Formats: sequence, C-alpha cells, structure tokens
Amino acid sequence: MTDTTQHSLSNSAAVNNDLALTIPQDLGGLRLDVALQRLLPDHSRSRLQAWIKDGLVTVGGLVSTSKSKVWGGEQVLVKVQSKPELQAFKAENIPLDIVFEDDHILVINKPAGMVVHPAAGNWTGTLLNALLFYAPALKDVPRAGIVHRLDKDTSGLLVVAKTLAAQTNLVRQLQARTVKREYRAIVWGQIWRNGTIDQPIGRDPRSRTKMTINRAGKPAITRYEMLERFSVQTYMRCNLETGRTHQIRVHMQHLKAPIVGDSVYGFRGIVPIRSMTQTLRDAVSKFNRQALHAIKLGLIHPATNEFVEWQIELADDMKALLEAMRHEDPHDEEEVFEFSTEPYLADADYEDEEDEDSEDEDFDDFDDADEDEE
Repeated sequence: MTDTTQHSLSNSAAVNNDLALTIPQDLGGLRLDVALQRLLPDHSRSRLQAWIKDGLVTVGGLVSTSKSKVWGGEQVLVKVQSKPELQAFKAENIPLDIVFEDDHILVINKPAGMVVHPAAGNWTGTLLNALLFYAPALKDVPRAGIVHRLDKDTSGLLVVAKTLAAQTNLVRQLQARTVKREYRAIVWGQIWRNGTIDQPIGRDPRSRTKMTINRAGKPAITRYEMLERFSVQTYMRCNLETGRTHQIRVHMQHLKAPIVGDSVYGFRGIVPIRSMTQTLRDAVSKFNRQALHAIKLGLIHPATNEFVEWQIELADDMKALLEAMRHEDPHDEEEVFEFSTEPYLADADYEDEEDEDSEDEDFDDFDDADEDEE
C-alpha cells in the first residue's frame, strides 16, 4: 500500500457502518472494485463487487458499477456489511429430531434441506447452529461435536460427540472404518444384481464443487443391494465401507444408475417420460432433492465400548415416491427403461473411465459419504 493510499484511509471516517474515503491519485485508472480492494484489503473483491451491485457503494453520491473507472480524488461512501462468516458459530433456535442422547453422544435425524456445517453460502441455519443452541457446552468441542456429515439434501442419521473424548473416539472409529452406515436410495434404471463399487474418489478437476472417480483420489467402497425393481427405477440398500464426500452419488453415477432427483450427478435428459404414468411423472417432478436417506447407524459407544445401533423410518417424501412407483402400471418387456442394451452389472464389469488428477477432500476423515455443504 502506498503512502498516498494510507493517507487516504487515515482520513476516512466511519459513521455507523458507513466508510467514507477518497480515491488516491496513485489508484487512478483502475476499476472501482479493484481500487476498493486495494483500499480495503480485509474485504475480498467478490464481496466488494456484491456491495457495489447492491447499491451499497456510491461514488460522488451516485451508484456505480464494478467496471467503472476511477481517476483519483473521487469521494466514495461504502456501507460496510458485517462478514457473514461471523455469524457461523452462533446459536440458533432450530428444532432438532433427536433419536438418542446421553452424556457422551447425540444421534440426530437430519432433515433434507439442512446444511450440517457452516460454509460459503450457508453461514446460518445449519445443524451446528442448532446444536450450539440445544447444548451450549458444545462450544468447547471442535466443530460443536460434528464428526461426519450428510449432504444438505440427504436426510437421515448422524452422530454428534458431546465431549472432546467422545469426538476423538468417534473420529478414530471413522478412520478405522468400524462405523456402520446404511443408506436407502432410489435410482434410475434397473439394477439386476447386487455388487460392490470399489473406485477412488477425488475432486473433479473441472469443477471444484464436484467429486469424481479418479485414480489419484482416496479409496472409496460402496456395497449395494437391490430391494425392489420397477419399470424405470430401483430401490436400493447401500452400505459404506469408507466415507468420501458424495460417495454414494458419485458411485451410482459410475454405475450408470444416478440417484433420482440428483441435480449434480444425474444424467441430463435421461428421465424416461414416455415409460411412466402421469401419476409417477407428477411424483418425480415434485421430488426436489436426491432420493438418498441414511437409515441405519452403528458404532462402538465411546464410553461403554459396546456396539450400539439405531434405525429410523424412511423419509416421508421417499415413502411417497416409492408408493407412486409401486402403483405404476406394468409395461411390456420391450418398454422397460435402461440406459443401455445391457443389464446393470456389478462394479467389476465396468472399467474406470477417469484418469485425471484431482485434489483430495479437506477434512475427509470427518466426512460422511454424502455432504457437500452446498
């Protein structure tokens, strides 16, 4: 930062959250957002651009745009907004569906739509915020006791540690793969035999928010079993041996049987409209999340060292979707929907189609298979 810039900031005045400053001559010729980022390095350029777009920044009393040039000497007023991440670890009165609780652990039935841990775009309204309100002592436990996660739009069971000792114990169990997790999923297409998907998962090099099958990724193993097969969909049981981000969703995409409602890992244009009755079409169109539910959770209790297990009902929206599938009119064999002319096989029958480097997921040892904090 130059002396002129420093002088400009030292002469600025903050009234409430309004910051008045003068653009120094040495920043003349820059875009407004770039100049402001030089003057206010504590705020990211994207945040400053958002403030400019929202009319929170005026130049000479007039609303401007990020691309507007400044030439030095302009009077700028910035209505500074508090950083959203400052709200991330505040208690919020959000109802929790508690399946089990003692002095050491909590088992939660997380609804679809709730983010587990605060992150960009979801700084409030998370499970962590709810836990801090329900049990204020969790402020002294890292991540408020969270040891694994579920996607925002995945429902079901999740364990939370109430003490540091319990958290350490549960993390070690996750690393040792002794925590048992069973999911129920509804996928497109017909699965004809049970199998195991053993394919490594890493960051998609083309999209930082997605994961993909990648030989440079971390080991990931999902066992799957067909429970009910319908004309265009299959109801499945999935058991995890590892806990990678988006594991089941990525593995089902690899199996060419993406999860119903999955907007990230589904295949475009594969919904077989002509093979469904109007009732099923309506049910699918109203289903606005991936059809994935963590129905069973088993672990060694960190205090008693005894194996304990919990199982809950299938989520109501998935029950309704299943009922619509069960009432589907039967079809002739040639009308049965499949992605290819071959039946769905076990994972061993498919070759790994990905061979690109990807970055490992941060805090992967804490992650359940299905969390992307979107």
